[in-house]
Amino acid sequence: MAPKGKAGTKGKKQIFEENRETLRFYLRVILGASAVYAVVNLVIFYPAASAWTWLAFVFSSVVYGASYRSMSSMAKPAFTDDGSLADGGIDLNMEQGMAEHLKDVILLTAIVQVLSCFSLYIWYFWLLAPGRALYLLWVNILGPWFTAESSPAAQEPNEKKQRRQERRQMKRF
Repeated sequence: MAPKGKAGTKGKKQIFEENRETLRFYLRVILGASAVYAVVNLVIFYPAASAWTWLAFVFSSVVYGASYRSMSSMAKPAFTDDGSLADGGIDLNMEQGMAEHLKDVILLTAIVQVLSCFSLYIWYFWLLAPGRALYLLWVNILGPWFTAESSPAAQEPNEKKQRRQERRQMKRF
């Protein structure tokens, strides 16, 4: 059963601690997936490693670096002159935030990277990331913009209807 009333807010210190734990967790995911990929493809199967294997490793490293750096800059805390916490940074565990999408990119890349130890064709699953980005772009920005009725001709009848309804209500009173 859901608690009644307003949802509790987090304090600066709690956000700071949770952000630190979140960054630590995703760093472990990044290092673990990269280590598995490097050991399997670039050490054990080194003779079979092609340029595509190295390209995939470099690509995943760039994606990891950009995502992790963005998350760490969002979670950067601010301290006062006396050393106390002034701001805990942006909450990385907030739902529907940019950090959530960055965490999804890191997890998708880690899963694809580990599974690609079996076949390089698994990297095609990484196309889910730009597909999701295009979907969010359409749903949140482009779709409403294209379907919005902003022509003055369409707004005038609504204003006329509103005036008519106001007159009717005035007659009733």
